[in-house]
Amino acid sequence: MPWFKKKIIILFFFSLIWLNNLHANESKKFLSLKNDEVNVREGPSTDYPIKLVYNKKFLPVQILDTWDNWKKIRDFEDNSGWIHVSLLSGKRTAINKLKNSIIFTSNTIYSKPLARVDKGRLLFIKKCKLLWCKVSSGKYTGWIQKKSLWGKVN
Repeated sequence: MPWFKKKIIILFFFSLIWLNNLHANESKKFLSLKNDEVNVREGPSTDYPIKLVYNKKFLPVQILDTWDNWKKIRDFEDNSGWIHVSLLSGKRTAINKLKNSIIFTSNTIYSKPLARVDKGRLLFIKKCKLLWCKVSSGKYTGWIQKKSLWGKVN
């Protein structure tokens, strides 16, 4: 096989891998709710009935699909539905998904514990590293293990 054909085949396979990773990153996109009260509908229009109502500003939601000015979302409890884009924010937040997680002063379990975090607690993400995220909640700011979080941690 000539060298030119080999390069084209290799380039083709790398393109497939890149496109697959691009799609995987899109499926992990998170936004948060902009208002204290947000209606989730059964379809992408105000003509569809309200499925449920969120009453928590900055609650993180995963974006599953887009249609016009509507986003199909999923929350940390696996509820899903459609929300208008005007009700979504780019604020980085997460939900603690484990019982009694701990916020530490540094990104190691050997640092001083600051606070215990209940399951379902909303946390604001400052930044993330490989295994830890710096978060704030109430009067506490510190580090929590990524495995404890559901939301925009990448």
